[in-house]
Amino acid sequence: MKRVFSLIFPILIIVAGCTAPPVVDDGTGTGGTRVYRISAGDASKIQFRMLDSVNSLRQAAGLSGLELSSQLNAAAATHSKDMARQNRPWHFGSDGSSPLDRVKRAGYRGELKGENISETYETELQTLAAWMAQPDTRAVVMNPQARNLGIAWFQERNGKIWWTLITGG
Repeated sequence: MKRVFSLIFPILIIVAGCTAPPVVDDGTGTGGTRVYRISAGDASKIQFRMLDSVNSLRQAAGLSGLELSSQLNAAAATHSKDMARQNRPWHFGSDGSSPLDRVKRAGYRGELKGENISETYETELQTLAAWMAQPDTRAVVMNPQARNLGIAWFQERNGKIWWTLITGG
């Protein structure tokens, strides 16, 4: 199982790097910096790219695939925007809410299995690769009891992206 994962993980990294982010003029006169901008056309595809990538990793490890949950997506979107407002990546909302509180508010009837968050300028697949490189965040993605996935983001004008991934079962 580790061997299969060790073969698939580098492929995920390579695929994540296949498309260069657009160059955005940063006002420095140096020609700009590379910033991943989520376009309106990409926004509708991101959740499915993430779901497919997560399920490929899970399948390689002998785990069942996850299904997108609109309730978990809503809870993730609320938290991503709230982290941006607070300007800090952490698991608690500005109102003191926990991940458990947010999934219940969103109407999710299953059990929360975990939440991953990120403050980055990277793509969803680069963010997933970073989560897979850390034991605690990898455990959220690879939880054998998980059945549902929620993924959302909030992108600031400067390009910073606040990612939230939630699993439930």
